[in-house]
Amino acid sequence: MRCKVVVNPAAGKGAAARQVDRLAALLRERGLDFSLELTSGPWHAAEIAKTAARDGFATVAAAGGDGTCNEVINGLMAARGETGTGPAFAVLPIGRGNDLAFGMGVPADLAAAVAALAGGRTRAFDVGHVRGGDYPDGRYFGNGVGVGFDTLVGLEAARMKRMSGAAAYACAAIKLLAIYSEAPLLRLRFDGREIVRRMTMVSLMNGRRMGGAFHMAPSAATDDGLLDVCAAERVGRARMIGLFVRYVHGTQAGSRFVSTARTERVTVEALEGGLAVHADGETICTAGADIEVECLPRRLSVITGG
Repeated sequence: MRCKVVVNPAAGKGAAARQVDRLAALLRERGLDFSLELTSGPWHAAEIAKTAARDGFATVAAAGGDGTCNEVINGLMAARGETGTGPAFAVLPIGRGNDLAFGMGVPADLAAAVAALAGGRTRAFDVGHVRGGDYPDGRYFGNGVGVGFDTLVGLEAARMKRMSGAAAYACAAIKLLAIYSEAPLLRLRFDGREIVRRMTMVSLMNGRRMGGAFHMAPSAATDDGLLDVCAAERVGRARMIGLFVRYVHGTQAGSRFVSTARTERVTVEALEGGLAVHADGETICTAGADIEVECLPRRLSVITGG
């Protein structure tokens, strides 16, 4: 059972490069038949994954963060479109947030994640698809789509040289609170419902967490065929801080400023202002007009720790 391991040495702001030798040693210790390949730039992970699927690898593992996972998922989905089948997907978390791994039940410890890979226990996994902005034909995602403030926070966190993960995300959020402009007027449509409000941020989740510590959808399941919607209305800065605390604990649904739902498909349209959107931390647009997001049920087989 051959395994292609796609390593992004730039993950974790370059920290992943220092883990390559240890990762290879752990894979050998488990007796895995693997081929390890390092990425050299944007979208290379997707191409490696697509080629691995064509070459008959049984599993493709993403060794990196959420961005690496996103590219590998896109490569596997492209290959699946050609053949109708494909390899299992695995995650070896050596990035910053590792939110997708968290939602999949993959251990955060690298040695334990390699052990899970060797165990080979699989289950069905939903894949999301977002269309709009810079991706009119769409892009797949594993963890979730963020609209608004959290996208801007992610962009700011990526610029921080000395911090990573949840710490960078939290510091970026505090910094942007002081300068965040008027929340856009958005229209959400799903299941015959329509919500029109000024919204600070909207999360459309397959997984449970973003930013390494913020539980956007604490009860989400990655195999139920549904997206978890969490929409936060515009509030003042003081209330926004309180909302952030709720997101850390996953209790934001108890706030009167937050709306939650579950749906197969949702559209988000900017009636005033523009949409800043990311999928698994990858920028979809910074001033878009509208997006359509859907859940594609049980499209991949994934290796988990449970």
